Amino acid sequence: MRGVQGTIDEIGLPLASTTFVVVDLETTGGSPRSAEITEFGAVKVCGGETLGEFSTLVRPTVPIPPFIAVLTGITDAMLADAPRVTSALPSFLEFARGSVLVAHNAPFDIGFLRAACDQLGIAWPKFQVLDTARLARRVLARDEAHNCKLSTLAALFRARTMPTHRALDDARATVDVLHGLLERLGNVGVHTVEELSLWQSTVTPAQRAKRHLAERVASAPGVYVFADTDGRALYVGKSKNMRARVRTYFTASETRTRMTEMVAIASSITGIECATNLEAEVRELRLIAERKPRYNRRSRFPERGSWLKLTIEPFPRLSLVRQVRDDGAAYLGPFSSKRSAEATMTALHEAIPIRQCTQRLSPSKPTSPCILAEMGRCGAPCSGAETVDEYAAHADAVRTAFTGDPSTVVRRLRRRIDDLAERQRYEDAASHRDRLSAFVRTAMRCQRIAALAAVRQLVAARRLEMGGWEIHVIRHGRLAAAGTSPPGADPRPYVSSLVATAETVGSPPPPLPAGTSEEAECVLRWLETPGVRLVEVDGCWSYPAPSAAAYADIVAASETDHMNAQPFTDRRGLRPTG
Repeated sequence: MRGVQGTIDEIGLPLASTTFVVVDLETTGGSPRSAEITEFGAVKVCGGETLGEFSTLVRPTVPIPPFIAVLTGITDAMLADAPRVTSALPSFLEFARGSVLVAHNAPFDIGFLRAACDQLGIAWPKFQVLDTARLARRVLARDEAHNCKLSTLAALFRARTMPTHRALDDARATVDVLHGLLERLGNVGVHTVEELSLWQSTVTPAQRAKRHLAERVASAPGVYVFADTDGRALYVGKSKNMRARVRTYFTASETRTRMTEMVAIASSITGIECATNLEAEVRELRLIAERKPRYNRRSRFPERGSWLKLTIEPFPRLSLVRQVRDDGAAYLGPFSSKRSAEATMTALHEAIPIRQCTQRLSPSKPTSPCILAEMGRCGAPCSGAETVDEYAAHADAVRTAFTGDPSTVVRRLRRRIDDLAERQRYEDAASHRDRLSAFVRTAMRCQRIAALAAVRQLVAARRLEMGGWEIHVIRHGRLAAAGTSPPGADPRPYVSSLVATAETVGSPPPPLPAGTSEEAECVLRWLETPGVRLVEVDGCWSYPAPSAAAYADIVAASETDHMNAQPFTDRRGLRPTG
């Protein structure tokens, strides 16, 4: 299998092999805005062993206040020959480089370190920080420690060095406190830095009580399903490391209200291992569509997508439908919303004088034309002003825009947009631009998916970083099989085996893929990943030239304009309180 460098959320940093630098500072006061550092003390540890220590006094630019001298024992005389922070701070940062910083009451020490960096013009290295005081408040019961002062915790964990308000002694004491806390947390399944960091924050009792459910899930790529006591799916997700991902639902990193509610209801978690990340992504989509878990917001109802259909009749028209039939008609979609479909239909009606009435028309029974004919937006085939052959040119233009070159639509709408802009009707121009963008976006997507769906079988492979290959068999846009070959082995027998055992997939009516459009898009993203090689193609996988993709700049410009118009959209989902 391929070795993947994931994020901390996915794989975590094992505590046993993580280097911690436990730091403590002495200062001339309590605020970095008015006080300065007088002493650094730090201990570097890994796997319970001390790797090194760093200690230095620092000569401030202000005298030591008397009460600070009494508290720490550090006097002005002691600091007379000490280095300035300009040399002490870079030395400490070099000592701590590449480690996780640990401090007791970390906001105090980290605040002074960051202020000193700002003062000296040094970029803060953005250390990951753990706070033993905050961690202790989450781990220890009230009857174990009446407070979380360093002296109290050092006594509880029988530290070898007791705190003395000197930096190195306090750092040594904090090391023993850290190790004591880690030992406690290891018993409840906290084994990575990511989990340790998250444990510092507030976690609901329901989350903690059900943390054990994550231990039943494998540390492998795949799909996980939260279910209630009746076995009904509550939520479906995917991950490169299922156990690491599932654990985060039981920590404070999960801030979504609906997920906290879901965890409280869940009684089991089932993990389904997958051979590749693409298989996991596809299986997630299929499970969501099949089981419709109520806490998943996306992909639950792929069957609700709508399509624009160019009808089959003497005078074809555009119709908004829910289903693609094998009837020889041209289709465009799917649209995620009725609003987007209607915007695209309006764009086509503005560019091409195809009729907008809904009744069936007969060349032998002319009727009176509507006002659109008077406005020049329809050739009035209803009245006999256009013959079937003359009207067919409009239908052909729509069909070509659906399946190939949309330049006619783009050119005419751009001309209209430019005209409106010249007349300073900017809002109308923006509305036309948005409708054109909706059309181009959908045409691009539809043409990409239709091209893949037309291929009877496509076998592709990509070399894994650790050796071997990941192999996928795709039939009519649907993932039919997924697997890997081991490092050093000839992949061809594995390809043959996958093809022989792959799912049988029937040919769908164009432009539909055999699976959902979302699944086809997942497959396309993988196929376009650098390093993917086509092993076998049964059919012709090609995009029309020219195609809607030639006008991708229209979509990008529209999206940029919308972002610039609302650069800080409020997405908090505010609810009324009254």
